[in-house]
Amino acid sequence: MSDKAAILERFGNVARITLNNPGSLNSMTQALLDDTLAALKEVEEDPEVRAVVLTGAGRAFCAGGDLPYILTFENTSQSRRYIQDIAHVVNVIVRMPKPVIAMVNGVAAGAGFSWVLACDLIFCARSARFSQAFVRIGLIPDGSATYFLPRAVGLHRAKELMFTGDVIDAAEAYEIGLVNRLLDDEKLWDQTLAYAERLTRLAPVAIGLMKKILNQSDKLDLQAAIEVETGIQLFCLGTEDHREGVKAFLEKRPPAFRGV
Repeated sequence: MSDKAAILERFGNVARITLNNPGSLNSMTQALLDDTLAALKEVEEDPEVRAVVLTGAGRAFCAGGDLPYILTFENTSQSRRYIQDIAHVVNVIVRMPKPVIAMVNGVAAGAGFSWVLACDLIFCARSARFSQAFVRIGLIPDGSATYFLPRAVGLHRAKELMFTGDVIDAAEAYEIGLVNRLLDDEKLWDQTLAYAERLTRLAPVAIGLMKKILNQSDKLDLQAAIEVETGIQLFCLGTEDHREGVKAFLEKRPPAFRGV
């Protein structure tokens, strides 16, 4: 296993980023934050990568903040940098014009849960567990959880999860609409990879623009949404991918999208 705190691998047009601090359930040291951010920026800028999978090594996705590391902070400046770096990862995931799948292979707690919520799709193993554990150590949720969780499960369920810090299992997470797919542990990677590969064969420009619109949809009223759709649709109508899609449809063959 690499000595990097986040490992980047490529499988064709799919990139997998693995949080690699398994001895502490992939808790967030500065090295893990730095390496995760570097890996995300690398795949964001790589035109060959069309889908990204974010997961964890060992038996956890990410247990959140590394408490022994946090206790070494000597001033507010260090604490602020740490919180901002956690949020920086979220911002890169959200702004990236490529689909990012959280592949939750075990525990996702605290800010680790926040990173899961920031992803576009969430696939989880049956052994996965989720917890907004902040309240247990006298903190509020960070890393975008207060933004994404109410949108995923509703305001009152989000308050319940945050106020109590209760652990929910994968089955409950699926039942309340938190995750997209509930998969057997031994099939988690194969089925996630197959889905990611499917996304790489679809129109990348269109997917990136859908992601952009959907991530701001809560800020738009109906007419504003229609105006945004119209402007972006006019752009899409001028792309080579649109012309290729129509041609492939008429010729009854799979399209070969190039992202232009």
